[in-house]
Amino acid sequence: MTLSIVKSQTVYSLTQLQDDDQSKNEEKVDSSEKPIRQILGATVHLYNFAPKVNAIHKIRSFGSFTDMVVPDVDNESEVISSHVGDSTDEHSSESSGQVVPQKSLLDTLILAEWECKAEEGLFRYDVTACPTHTIEGSYGFIAQLNEGRASKKRPTEFCVDKVDQPFDECKFNFCKAMQKEVLFAFEESQYGRGGEFEEAFVVSGSPNLVVINVSPIEYGHVLLVPRVLDNLPQLVTPDTLLLALQFAQEANNPYFRIGYNSLGAYATINHLHFQAYYLSAAMPLERAKTTFVSKKKVGHSSIRIEKLVDYPVDGLVFESGGDPTDMANLIGGLCQRLAVKNIPHNMLIVDRGARVFLVPNYFSQRKARNELPQDVLDSQVDPAVFEISGHMLMKRKEDYDMLDEDWVLKLLKCASVSEDVFDEVLDLCLL
Repeated sequence: MTLSIVKSQTVYSLTQLQDDDQSKNEEKVDSSEKPIRQILGATVHLYNFAPKVNAIHKIRSFGSFTDMVVPDVDNESEVISSHVGDSTDEHSSESSGQVVPQKSLLDTLILAEWECKAEEGLFRYDVTACPTHTIEGSYGFIAQLNEGRASKKRPTEFCVDKVDQPFDECKFNFCKAMQKEVLFAFEESQYGRGGEFEEAFVVSGSPNLVVINVSPIEYGHVLLVPRVLDNLPQLVTPDTLLLALQFAQEANNPYFRIGYNSLGAYATINHLHFQAYYLSAAMPLERAKTTFVSKKKVGHSSIRIEKLVDYPVDGLVFESGGDPTDMANLIGGLCQRLAVKNIPHNMLIVDRGARVFLVPNYFSQRKARNELPQDVLDSQVDPAVFEISGHMLMKRKEDYDMLDEDWVLKLLKCASVSEDVFDEVLDLCLL
């Protein structure tokens, strides 16, 4: 019989074993410090969603300006905290706590992981300490003083006069963000089952990642980055919009809104991403009056198209209780045509994905032509999707203290397009 010697590590003491464990932990920490472009083979959390999501029939969770303010939610046994105060002249209710029902496994995962990242100190400031209140008036605009976002947010690194620009790996993109900013991967289940969580998923391919926004607007503010390693520019397509609609449906929470900004409409990073956060109040945009435009048959769905009425910006509203793929094909195709026509736009996904608002935005163009009022310029507020929706992020305390409904209306009207441009958007929608 042939004998052989196999070399193995000798253990001298329990201290050595502890040192070995510490070395393994240090390796894990080192991995989290690597950029996302090196994420292949790394281990992250995974949320699996079903490949075919059920149609959602619930719309207008928050009603209109003339009726309900609190959404119709089925079960309020589990809640998450938020901090939108009531309207008062002296902002005395800025810190009054309100609750947001926690509706799904995805809710639980987002918020648990987001809290962990907050404890690790990964955010540039504490957004829960930002004063917030509802502005007195018929619209119910929401004001937040967010000086940290003004001073610490990453600056825009590209020209703002073109919607369609090629991806530039030299500029900041999410492949340069650290892996420790990743909450989890969001992937379609390979087995037809949805709503499942996997603790340790080995990354392969080009994953859809949910990462923190290090300069948050609100509690639970995250970014959904489709196929992160594919280096997609900030342009919506039907397949990437479908992913965002599936994200909204899986969250299944009317307080969870998803937004998108095109280039030229105050996206600051040219790497495809959607933003999402929780807000325990109705956004004025989602309660605005609308008027019927058309009903369009797309696939197996009948999608209702309306336009905003008596709101400071012009925009379209899409409602569907059918297949989200059909909704994504209609709106994603429109976004592609808007990009070709170089029309900047913002998008807000509400009501668990059953309603989508699309608003063309010419604020940056008016700014480039020096057509904005001086007080609007001085405020440094550039209206992106959440400001367009009525959540005003003020960068200076003096503006926050003096803010009223008339000034918000003035600002938002600066973003609205001309009648001719909006007619063109309508024509592109109805093609």
